Amino acid sequence: MKRALAIILSLVMMFSILTLAGCSKEEVKDKEVVEDTDNPEGETTPDAGAIKVGLIVPKTGQVAQYGIAVENAAKLAVAEVNAAGGINGQQVELISYDNKADAAESISVFNRLVDNDKIVALIGPVISSTSLAVGPLAEEAGIPMISPTATNLNVTVGYDYVFRACYIDPYQGGTVAKFATENLGAKKAAILYNSGDDYSTGLAEAFKATFEQAGGTITNYEGYTVDDKDFKAVLTKIKGNGPEALFVPDYYNTVGLIAGQVKEVGLDVTMLGGDGWDDVQKEYAEVMEGGFFANHYAADDPDPIVQDFITAYKGAYNGETPNALAALGYDAAKIMLAAIQTAGSTDGDAIRAAIKATDLDAVAGHITFDENGDPLKAISMIKIVAGELKLEAKVQ
Repeated sequence: MKRALAIILSLVMMFSILTLAGCSKEEVKDKEVVEDTDNPEGETTPDAGAIKVGLIVPKTGQVAQYGIAVENAAKLAVAEVNAAGGINGQQVELISYDNKADAAESISVFNRLVDNDKIVALIGPVISSTSLAVGPLAEEAGIPMISPTATNLNVTVGYDYVFRACYIDPYQGGTVAKFATENLGAKKAAILYNSGDDYSTGLAEAFKATFEQAGGTITNYEGYTVDDKDFKAVLTKIKGNGPEALFVPDYYNTVGLIAGQVKEVGLDVTMLGGDGWDDVQKEYAEVMEGGFFANHYAADDPDPIVQDFITAYKGAYNGETPNALAALGYDAAKIMLAAIQTAGSTDGDAIRAAIKATDLDAVAGHITFDENGDPLKAISMIKIVAGELKLEAKVQ
């Protein structure tokens, strides 16, 4: 009965969740019905003696690049553990399915992983909507689950078995405000945000609250819609109030457009943003010069853990530099595998307790968990310099 109720709850969530939040920066408008190319018949040939860990990621569809980055990094983490002798003398088998970024498909493959593949733990899903759908099922089944990249606040709330490796949206917005006041010395800031997007709105609200708590003044709190392309009027209005910083928590294409118009109206401010800016330097380097944004890790971070990961990832994947989602996928896998090692068994309760007690140096920072299963760790503040992303500071 409990399992049936959990499935019904997840299906209801599927229809109510319309936004992919935070690290998942694109909406899924089309859902391709394509068989998992790694597993076209939806079957596995499991090693009976292995520790079986599930992985649910989108490998087809509009956010496939997110899932592929996470899968590549998780495979790398498992390969490293196995090469070192495995866990307590057992090899780890990573069983991966494509959920096509779809909530119903996520429920289906989760049940397959539990009932057919007999997994003891789950990495994923990747985006918030699918993580919200699977979370209740993992809780009911007693399967420890860690999403690498789902940033929606509700993914972990109320669950003992559900964790995440990334920070949540309010934490990010507040940390950028802390950086603005403490590192940049800003006293006045304006906010320009997408009022129809939960990610943008959440970051804007958190930035405003933290900046004002620090004694700063928000000169403008201006919203726009996804269809807006001309921002000159509102930017001119902002210019009249003389802010030192402009916080624009949106995705890189919109941010690049706004930044160009900031230059056109002669608004002299330091631009600030969240992880939605990742890759903004590729197309908008000139107008984004000198801007700062929060991200999960920086590729130029001299920390040996970061550089060792980048070297290993490049070696495994044809010289490709891992993005932030890959870093989080690697960390999620490392946290889960370390917990299984610490637990000394594949019992769900023992693994869950070991995850809760995590105290680990990882690629995206030193990680411990709060009471909700959300990580407490520093955020990397990145500066855009001559078209390159440079680590400016780590802020917690």
